[in-house]
Amino acid sequence: MRLPRTRPRSLAGQLFAMQVVLIAAVVAGCAVFAYVSGSAQAEETAARQVRVAALAVADSPSVREAIRTPDPSAALQPYAERVREDTGIAFITIMDTERVRWTHPDTEQIGDTFLGNTAKALRGQTFTETYTGTLGPSIRVVTPIRDNGRIVGLVSAGITVDRVSSQVRDQLGALALAAGGALALGGIGTYVVNARLRRHTHGMNAAELSRLHDYHQATLHAVREGLLMLDGRRRIALINDAGRELLGLEPDAEAVGRTVDELALPAPLTGALLASEARVDELHLTAERVVVVNTRPVVGGERRGTVVTLRDHTELQALTGELDSERGFTQALRSQAHEAANRLHTVVSLIELGRVEEAVDFATAELELAQVLTDRVVGAVEEPVLAALLLGKAAQANERGVELVLAEDSLIDDGALPPSLAQRDLVTILGNLIDNAVEAASDGSDDGSDDGAGAVPPPRAPGGPAGRARVTVTALADERELLLRVTDTGAGIGPEAADEVFRRGWSTHGAGRGLGLALVRQAAYRNGGTVGLDAGPDGGARFTVRLPLPARAPAGSRPTPGSGSAPGSESTPGSGSESTPGSGSESTPGSGSESTPGSGHKEVTA
Repeated sequence: MRLPRTRPRSLAGQLFAMQVVLIAAVVAGCAVFAYVSGSAQAEETAARQVRVAALAVADSPSVREAIRTPDPSAALQPYAERVREDTGIAFITIMDTERVRWTHPDTEQIGDTFLGNTAKALRGQTFTETYTGTLGPSIRVVTPIRDNGRIVGLVSAGITVDRVSSQVRDQLGALALAAGGALALGGIGTYVVNARLRRHTHGMNAAELSRLHDYHQATLHAVREGLLMLDGRRRIALINDAGRELLGLEPDAEAVGRTVDELALPAPLTGALLASEARVDELHLTAERVVVVNTRPVVGGERRGTVVTLRDHTELQALTGELDSERGFTQALRSQAHEAANRLHTVVSLIELGRVEEAVDFATAELELAQVLTDRVVGAVEEPVLAALLLGKAAQANERGVELVLAEDSLIDDGALPPSLAQRDLVTILGNLIDNAVEAASDGSDDGSDDGAGAVPPPRAPGGPAGRARVTVTALADERELLLRVTDTGAGIGPEAADEVFRRGWSTHGAGRGLGLALVRQAAYRNGGTVGLDAGPDGGARFTVRLPLPARAPAGSRPTPGSGSAPGSESTPGSGSESTPGSGSESTPGSGSESTPGSGHKEVTA
């Protein structure tokens, strides 16, 4: 029968067993050391005790006087016994130089020969030895008795080894009790510590913890989502490679241990990471990316930190913007098809009524109006993506009653834009700026339209036919930079909101909006450019984006940017053009815009 495989002991259990053995070994070693040290100390104490007693007896005058008598034992025996009892030693033997005892605890031993060494004492020395006498093994001291410088006798005082051992045994019980208490306390403390360790390691053994760490490291570096873990003090406890990339941190920068405030992230993103409540699928912008942030506090009786996941939403956001543009183009084409059908029915009806000339004039006028803007855009902007975007946005703007105008000094040669400048970023920048401008101009044109019959409409800034809402686009590329400027005839943006418009969520059209301008600034910064906002000549907003271009060979036969400016205007590459009131500058026919002397319309591409 196959025996079931037993699970290895947990790491906490292994540490507990090892610590118990270690504590027991330490306590046992300390007990042995204390016993040996106590035994040596007891023998040393006994030797000092008997030495003091022997020297005291040898120096006593009464002892020297008793030795001079014919029967020294009669006086010395009672004296020796009193001293022995007072000091608590085993024996005091006083003898003559021939080793014949005058005193002894056993009176029958008086007159017999002393058992032990006396040679050093007869030479005037005091010495200590362990010797087996009539009372058994003893620690004894032998010292001479001098009378006027002459050795007249010897004194030996001693304590039996059994008495010393009994004293050590009495101390051993207390030592064993102390050792047992230390072992018990050590065991209890070890159990408490290991119980806490077992809870933190979830009862896993060393192999499981090692395997879990390996899987953890592999997963941490393999996932494409950013993972960020903050401790209770909002310091970074863990961050993976994707998290560093999404937050714009250097790969070799030390991030663990730093607070979120030290990462120099945008304020909304920092607030989301530091929030105490959970955040679900929040969209935030970094310097170069759009990220989706999810946070969840880690709570276990107390707040332990926060787990943050980051997903890259940049590509999806760009595709969403392109899809919105395509959807807008589709709607515009549907509307244009409807309008084309109406015009075709009008032409057919005129022919049926026999008014052929009127039909030809009507059809020709409609074709000219549609072709003028196309020729203007294609002639000035040879970059196909931007040209297509401008034509599509023009159709969308026309559907909303807004006129999209391409400025006279616009010029982008074919191949002027380097491959490093992503077309998607150009679509993001120009598309969002035009969309916002069309909305602003359209909202401005609606003011006062529903005030009722006889209401006087508010004054409009001049520049469009009958005050029609207008968006002016400037696209100019030279050897140094690409200039994209979008100006509208809307209500404009106050100076106090100039810095806030590029923040995610800022919008004048309610919640759920306010991402377009944030994406514009992000795309511009990603390509090393700048975004500026000021007031336009008609009181609306004017956004200016400048993107640096790498050095390239001169275009040769192409005119320099700005050469298409009307007479009387001044234009330098990259500096734009200026048309002041009364300068006599006039836009070319078909451009859809006109600046008459004294109109107050001013275009500056600074």
